[in-house]
Amino acid sequence: MATLTRLLIVFAGLFGAAGVALAAAAAHVPDAGRLGPASSMLLFHASAVLAATLLAEHSLIHRIPGLAATFGLLLGTALFAGDLTLRQFAGHGLFPMAAPTGGTLLIGSWLLLAIAGAFAPRR
Repeated sequence: MATLTRLLIVFAGLFGAAGVALAAAAAHVPDAGRLGPASSMLLFHASAVLAATLLAEHSLIHRIPGLAATFGLLLGTALFAGDLTLRQFAGHGLFPMAAPTGGTLLIGSWLLLAIAGAFAPRR
């Protein structure tokens, strides 16, 4: 298994663990309105990163745009969920417009993943 594939799987696992931890915190921390969406983004995109990685690894999508989309999913999720989580616990975000930037990156990454699927190699 390639080092890049392993790295993506590790990040997906970390996102999944963080998503569960934030879901638990959301259930116990008062006024934790930002933690639910952050948890959902992490959990959902952990699965998406795993799926996109495996699709690229097995040549079911075009590898280069597929991996670019996967890294976009990672970065967009980290920005979005990280900003919401930091706002919840520290009272400030990562940087101005971090969550919307992450969300926009996620949208673009999903579109790029669709393109990678449309131009997948013929089997």
